[in-house]
Amino acid sequence: MGYFRLRIRELAQQKGWTLKEVADRSGVNYNTVKSYVQRDVLNTVDLSAVYKIARTFDVTIEDLMELVEE
Repeated sequence: MGYFRLRIRELAQQKGWTLKEVADRSGVNYNTVKSYVQRDVLNTVDLSAVYKIARTFDVTIEDLMELVEE
């Protein structure tokens, strides 16, 4: 199983957005966004939430995710 992280913080900083703004713009619960950012690595996520966040940043899911280890 692979581990990955979501590049939410980096993309938000590029846009000058807070995590709250990411949550508001994407329609994803703030606590979900925050938990994705705070964890070093993830092995499961809500794919519909990840899709909404990627769409908010105008990137693909692949661009939002960074593979940490396989």
